Amino acid sequence: MIRSREVPGQRPSRAAGYVAALLIAALLAVIPATASPGAERPPVDPLPTGTDVDYQLGGARSVPEHVGIVVRDREATPADGRYNVCYVNGFQTQPGQRRFWRAHWRLVLKYDGRPVEDEAWGEWLLDVRTKAKRAALARIVGGWAGGCAADGFAAVEYDNLDSFTRSHGLIKRRAALAFARLLVRAGHDAGLAVGQRNLGGYDGTAIGFDFAVAEECGRYRECASYVEDYGDRVLAIEYRRADFRWTCAHVGDRLPVVLRDRDLTPRGVREWC
Repeated sequence: MIRSREVPGQRPSRAAGYVAALLIAALLAVIPATASPGAERPPVDPLPTGTDVDYQLGGARSVPEHVGIVVRDREATPADGRYNVCYVNGFQTQPGQRRFWRAHWRLVLKYDGRPVEDEAWGEWLLDVRTKAKRAALARIVGGWAGGCAADGFAAVEYDNLDSFTRSHGLIKRRAALAFARLLVRAGHDAGLAVGQRNLGGYDGTAIGFDFAVAEECGRYRECASYVEDYGDRVLAIEYRRADFRWTCAHVGDRLPVVLRDRDLTPRGVREWC
């Protein structure tokens, strides 16, 4: 489905310096993908229920009193006094990080030597087909989740669990889920609740996901599938007013539902049920 995140050229924070990116990668390379087997995990603060959500991937803005959950990009600052969810693109690259991923070229999925791209967003798919590559990627992406925890976020959502459906058959579902399991473990090791994003109808609790971000579940009539798996711990994001009304009417008494503009701009549309 169409996913609204950032638009190339809109998010200057994504164009991190090449040298800085390489330094981060070098540090992550010596950090294990998960905690040692005997290590005690820090406590995880579960996603709260009975409050509204604001979805701020396109830039931070003020948070109304009735909103208790805020989702922001991993490079943003958490909102004071709220439950903060950190956005991490777990299965695809970000448009502004191509130089970083060229330095890790073997971890980018390729066909005939060319990267496989999610053309809707200009993002390359990560190559999660082998155990070795999944481990290497988990050190990088899991390290970003650790950074979210250090910055004060309480949870992380990993985007593009369904990227294998755009891989032209190169990535199998089982490989994507095996990588997701590593990312869930990395989030939990950092003390974060972990959210499933995309792949409606798949019960992510089976591999440890704690909550779900149901983007446009009203548009695609899949809100019930997320509720069946996660109960009240589902964040519903809509971008079209008709879908927003439908979602409010069907699950608005149970879930936090927010209407946003598709580019998630700081001054853009923002309404609640």
